[in-house]
Amino acid sequence: MSAQRTRSADEWADIIAGAYAAKTRPPLTPQLLMEMRAVLLEAVREAEASHVPGSEWCERVNLVLDRSEMSLHSAVGPRLAAIDPEAGTAEMVHRSEAGRPLRAFGGQ
Repeated sequence: MSAQRTRSADEWADIIAGAYAAKTRPPLTPQLLMEMRAVLLEAVREAEASHVPGSEWCERVNLVLDRSEMSLHSAVGPRLAAIDPEAGTAEMVHRSEAGRPLRAFGGQ
């Protein structure tokens, strides 16, 4: 994923954590945002070290998001769909059932 190497793992962790937090409900507390950023940083570093292709890079980040949400038992946020290395942005999409975003605390 050489295009992502234009920014550091720390920068990508900040970008992805910010994009995730913007669409997560209920909103993340500052402490949870710091914790999420730390686990995202680890996922980004792993993906970079493994030199995985772009699609797998996103999958690795999304697996970390899945595990983090399961441990929180409350927050439901989007998943990483793509990153734009040139713009330094992360495109996030909500998981859905019947075309509606999932909600925290169960149910649609």
